[in-house]
This record gives sequence, structure tokens and C-alpha cells, in this order.
Amino acid sequence: MKRIESPKNARVKQWKKLLTKKGRDETGWFWLEGFHLVEEAVKSNAPLVELIVDERTDVPPVWNVTGVPVTIVTEAVMKAISSTETPQGIAAVCRQLSYELKGVKTALLIDAVQDPGNLGTMIRTADAAGIDAVILGEGCVDLYNPKVVRATQGSLFHLPIVKGDVAEWIARLKEQDIPVYGTALENAVDYRTIPRSSSFALLVGNEGGGVRPELLGLTTENVYIPIYGQAESLNVAVAAGILLYSLQAVR
Repeated sequence: MKRIESPKNARVKQWKKLLTKKGRDETGWFWLEGFHLVEEAVKSNAPLVELIVDERTDVPPVWNVTGVPVTIVTEAVMKAISSTETPQGIAAVCRQLSYELKGVKTALLIDAVQDPGNLGTMIRTADAAGIDAVILGEGCVDLYNPKVVRATQGSLFHLPIVKGDVAEWIARLKEQDIPVYGTALENAVDYRTIPRSSSFALLVGNEGGGVRPELLGLTTENVYIPIYGQAESLNVAVAAGILLYSLQAVR
């Protein structure tokens, strides 16, 4: 068990690089912070590289972390590497996750969503709704951005999330007779007219511009959610939540 007391230690600098996309891309690792996220990683047998623990904090004895290197750090070091204002005293380095998608019957396709909170919330919602997979298209914020990871609340360990060409995925799903519903304000139908199904895909898009027109032209049908008040639009994560539950067959 190693111990680090100085925020200027070379290992600290390596950890801090994981807070940047460049650092994550170079290593293939990402940063987890806080008891809940680390616990979800442990429960899911995620490929943990290392645990980093504040000297005043104990690793819960129920966690099965046999074989995972543990580094003890001082309060000053933990503050230096933390991506939050109030560190919980525990963090981890994890290898980026890899999945081969098979037997997908329900999917959430995401086109160019750039807000970390929105992306993380949609992944968490897809997990709660029992969706089989999430596909991240071009222009999406990095899945392993610390803000995205926090917003998922551990759901990134519960279902496959892959980067892919959304157009190719639409074609692939339609070839399997899985309808793909895009979200649009024009040339769309009220989502409540769509019959519930045990197999479907939902396509949502960028916060400002929505789904790209060329992708909307590939879908089975495009849908909208009526707005009865004076709001101009719904937040993309809220809209995704409404539709993921409304489109699927009652279980």
C-alpha cells in the first residue's frame, strides 16, 4: 500500500490529467470520485486500476477490491486531485469500458448532446427505463468527462454505452424491424399516437439545434411532445425520460 503526502508528487499530476479528455484518451483510463460511484464500479466488477483513499477514510469492508492497488493520500492531496468542492475521501482510476452489442431491442441514440449533465442524466434514465444500450453519436460530450460520470450516478456501469455512427445504427436497427423514432418540432406526430412496443429506438439531439435533419430523414417516424404552457421547449434529458417510458410496452 503506497502513501503520497505531497500534491506535487508525479502520481498526483498523472491523476489530474484524467480530468482532461487528452489525458483520458492517452491512457484509456478515467476518474471516479465519491463513495457511491466507486461502490457502483466495485459492484459491477468494473476494471479498476487503482483506489485512492484519504488517510482519514476507511474502505468499506464489504467492498471486494482484492487485487486492486490502494494508495493512501493526505487531505491536501485529495483536495488537489478532486473534481468536486467537497471531496468524499475516496476516488478510483478505472479503465474505459468496452462492449460488444448483441440482442439489442431497445436503444437510446444521442446526437451531439454537449452538456455533461444532460448526457449523464439521459444515461441514468435509460438505465432506469431498462433500455438495452445507449449509442453516442458525433459531437457528444466525452462519456468520461467527470461531470458526465457523476451525473450518471453509476449507471454507466449498468448498461452498454458505445460511440458510433448514428446513421449506421438507424439503418442497422431498421433492418432488424426495430422502429426508430426521432424527436422533432416539424413534420412529426404527437408521441402519444405511437403504439407502445417491446422493441424501439429513440433518437434525441443537440440542446440548441435538435437532431440533425439528415438523421431525421432516416427514422421510421418523428415525434413531438406537446407543450401546453409558455415554455419554448423541453430540456432534452426531460424529453428523453418522457419518451423512453411512454414508447415502451408496459411491463
